Amino acid sequence: MRFNIDPDIRKAATMPSRFYTDADLYSESIEKVFAKSWQFIGDSDLVKVPGQTHPLVLLDGCLNEPIVLTRDVDDRIHCLSNVCTHRGNLVCESGGNDRYLRCRYHGRRFGLDGKFQFMPEFEDVQGFPSDSDHLPTIPFGHWERFLFAAVTPKMSLEDYLKPMVERIGWMPISNFWHDPSRAREYLINANWALYIDNYLEGFHIPFIHAALNATLDYGNYRSELFDSGNVQIGIAGDGEFAFDLPENSPDFGQSIAAYYFWLYPNTMFNFYPWGLSINVVRPVSHDRTKVSFIPYVWDESKIGIGAGAALDRVEREDEVVVELVQRGLRSRLYDRGRYSPKRENGVHQFHRMLASDLG
Repeated sequence: MRFNIDPDIRKAATMPSRFYTDADLYSESIEKVFAKSWQFIGDSDLVKVPGQTHPLVLLDGCLNEPIVLTRDVDDRIHCLSNVCTHRGNLVCESGGNDRYLRCRYHGRRFGLDGKFQFMPEFEDVQGFPSDSDHLPTIPFGHWERFLFAAVTPKMSLEDYLKPMVERIGWMPISNFWHDPSRAREYLINANWALYIDNYLEGFHIPFIHAALNATLDYGNYRSELFDSGNVQIGIAGDGEFAFDLPENSPDFGQSIAAYYFWLYPNTMFNFYPWGLSINVVRPVSHDRTKVSFIPYVWDESKIGIGAGAALDRVEREDEVVVELVQRGLRSRLYDRGRYSPKRENGVHQFHRMLASDLG
């Protein structure tokens, strides 16, 4: 089954309900959508000093790709496959501080740059070692302290992040600090794309989020699209808290309460006057999703004020309605809906991108 999303939002119908309920379509999207996408994997503090190693799983629960971050003696960060090129054992199991990576199954050893170094009992093997004996490198990059990796990305990380960086480049990102005490994880009984649909439109704010709606000027809420995603601009209501924008901001003179950036397919960078909440949507199955809120604080005195004040409440309100929609999409009597050209252009863009990746 392939999806036709008309490029004219005035004529288009939404993704068919089957996309959100079919396990085979979910499995197909793992390779065609997520394996080709950049994923946020953490910040540079994961490997803060030379010799440090940190194993992790790229998009745990979905891609499940074992990778390892290393920082070599020259202070360079590498992102490598964490699978031994001999028999497939995990090379780095717990991380730490090491001069090399060594597989404990048969003793094969690699440098912190992934290059093969040594293998016992292989003296008579012809054509050994070869390039295939090195640990594969993973496409990898960073913006400020934030690290990203991919399996087979469709675009460069620079192009992927460029619209966001240009918009909020005036912020002192290097001064943001991670506050794990404010981090949250939510398990939602719904398809991952349904969670994204809900995030990408402010249409539901007056109906679902009464407290948030009170801080925003809903009439001037807007979405702006770019190649790798979009941004929703939350304008502050009269007398409500907003950014103190400098003159070099593209939005200087506006009363902006929040920037909600979505990067295809599953990453959000939500900027508030207090700092940043990175939201990573991790598919677990065709009808279950884990969402991580990862906070980086800029000005602690502004936490609890304005549009970024009650993120947990907003999330719980979203969770309830998204789970109800997931149940509704299983109905035999519903298939596709229509878009509001004014309020759902971000959802329409997302569906067009999905339809393209799925062929």
